[in-house]
Amino acid sequence: MPGVVSEFALWPAHRLAAAIRAGELSSRAVLDEYLARLDRFNPQLNAVVTVDPDSARRAADAADAASVRGEDLGPLHGVPMTIKDSFDTAGLRTTCGHPEWDRVPAHDAVAVARLRGAGAVIFGKTNVPTRTANWQTANPIFGATNNPWDTARSPGGSSGGAAAALAAGLTALELGSDIAGSIRVPANWCGVCGHKPSWGIVPQRGHLPPPPGSLIDTDLGVMGPMARDVADLQLTLDLLAGPDGPPADGWRLDLPPPRAPELSQLRVATWLDDPAYPVYEDVRTVLESAARAVYDAGAQRVDTPPPTTLEELVGLHQILLYPLMEPSSDLSHRQWLAADARRQQLRARLAEYFTGVDVLLTPVTVAPAIPHDHREFLDRTLGDGNRSYLDLFGWIGLATVAYLPATVVPVGRTSAGLPVGVQIVGPYLHDRTTLAAARAIEELLGGFVAPPGYS
Repeated sequence: MPGVVSEFALWPAHRLAAAIRAGELSSRAVLDEYLARLDRFNPQLNAVVTVDPDSARRAADAADAASVRGEDLGPLHGVPMTIKDSFDTAGLRTTCGHPEWDRVPAHDAVAVARLRGAGAVIFGKTNVPTRTANWQTANPIFGATNNPWDTARSPGGSSGGAAAALAAGLTALELGSDIAGSIRVPANWCGVCGHKPSWGIVPQRGHLPPPPGSLIDTDLGVMGPMARDVADLQLTLDLLAGPDGPPADGWRLDLPPPRAPELSQLRVATWLDDPAYPVYEDVRTVLESAARAVYDAGAQRVDTPPPTTLEELVGLHQILLYPLMEPSSDLSHRQWLAADARRQQLRARLAEYFTGVDVLLTPVTVAPAIPHDHREFLDRTLGDGNRSYLDLFGWIGLATVAYLPATVVPVGRTSAGLPVGVQIVGPYLHDRTTLAAARAIEELLGGFVAPPGYS
């Protein structure tokens, strides 16, 4: 594997922004390095599927000119980044992996516009499964994306191209989305960081699905940052969150501060295995070791179990999700209302639970990154062939169904060298608490490590 040209390709976005703003690096040089790495590494990954180098170079040059004038374009001043191909990007092809939605939008999605407004230089789009409806990333337009830790394996989905690009150092930052683990599963399988925000705090307009031009907010779905370190997640969430459109005339978002400034002051519970969705031994071993390190560092251990079961969570998740993913679903409105009533009872129980717990540590998935399996959905299995593909529902439902924030940070690798992340779930709207806990765990255990051959 050829050596890298510059180490800054793997720097976090906030460090790049500071260097570009100060004139220590040029945005153009960073962009050209990412474009060079795309030429070198992307053919084996197929993570970045659309690139617009000319427009990006113009934006990078403008950022550099602003630096010379002493102007600050924002927290992402001149930082080159890619965007998941489920977000509209003005003047840049957007497909969501679906031939019927393949077009060049005239306007940015709200989340994309906020990143541009903070100084980001958008140079490409990352691959997704068709209509974002899969835990693997493949579609009839661009094909499959590979995991940089093992190209025979999936990077996850639906933000699989985003996670693979981050892990391989092809981009500084990414914008993902999550309705059934689509930020968390790829972050877990590629060894990067991801944050699923509390539902409703980041505007959805301009995200696919629903189809282009829709103005509805999708139940369960959230938009959130993906990065190589937690500080970038924190920075980017601050840029993305807040009302848009008419509600912005009267509503303001004021997320609570972290419940505790130090890991030793956090009340931490764990739920690391379950007989309904048992976690593979090598994954569980990594998570148990991480939990011991957290408690050894002084976190206050809470042994109270959550007031729910994985069976309840998976059942509710599937009922609420399928009408969103399958337009032909025969679920009646009355049935949906009954499921939503159950969901609201669950949310009330969890709100009470989190009065005594600050964060809950759980697995993201039962298995590490799985080999590619593009058979019919219900024919697929997990890595050893003995587990249903649908077991991937097991650990993602708590945060999704109850609208809770969840941050994923890498905590180790299996005996086969595959990444394992921990999912940090917190109370509704306490995104800053899960992010603070993630940052402390990242500092404790080392955080992101580049896959072999990409550093």
